[in-house]
Amino acid sequence: MKQKKVAVILAGCGVFDGAEIQETVFSLLSIEKDGAAYEVYAPDIEQKHVINHITGQEMSEKRNVLTEAARITRGKIQPLTKLKTSNFDALILPGGFGVAKNLCTFAFDGADCKVNPEVESVVKEFHKAKKPIGALCISPVLLTKIIGNTKVTIGNDPDASQAVEKMGGTHITTTHAEVVIDKENKIATTPCYMLDATISQIAEGADKVVKETLELILDTPLDESIER
Repeated sequence: MKQKKVAVILAGCGVFDGAEIQETVFSLLSIEKDGAAYEVYAPDIEQKHVINHITGQEMSEKRNVLTEAARITRGKIQPLTKLKTSNFDALILPGGFGVAKNLCTFAFDGADCKVNPEVESVVKEFHKAKKPIGALCISPVLLTKIIGNTKVTIGNDPDASQAVEKMGGTHITTTHAEVVIDKENKIATTPCYMLDATISQIAEGADKVVKETLELILDTPLDESIER
């Protein structure tokens, strides 16, 4: 059987202004453990702002999303413009505030957010090709903004779930490591750090959403998922 290939899009490095590191690392580990291969991409753009992760305060410096994301992948990363949908079987989007600040403006504009054109193009290409997309944490709101009529979860946050509904999606309330499957759109989502979670719960959630995403390639989701 041909090895499955997964594209992963990152939003920088660090929960408050980039990609959530633990969600990213556990997703990459799960992809490899499940016998698939991955390549990582990020938009080559300036990130919205830089946050001191000790104090939570904004810093007076500028950083690049691609350069920062390269810290997580030990430099093995490419600009998002290099991603060719035809080379992959599925797409994974870890979370982190960078998704809502750098990949789109959800953190500032809510349901009226705008999406980075490169990110929007890639997601639309995967969706049009009926290739599965897995999204963790806040990333499902990005998918709903782009695709519209989706079934996703971000856990139980009322503001984010209302925004999903406003953007035309259906939100399913979940807890740790539960995965919502949208069969029609081939989307698998899980809340991860949208909930108060331990690192082991994040690992479990990432592992399950990766497995479900890979299973969607064959249209055979696992029994432990939530299908609505």
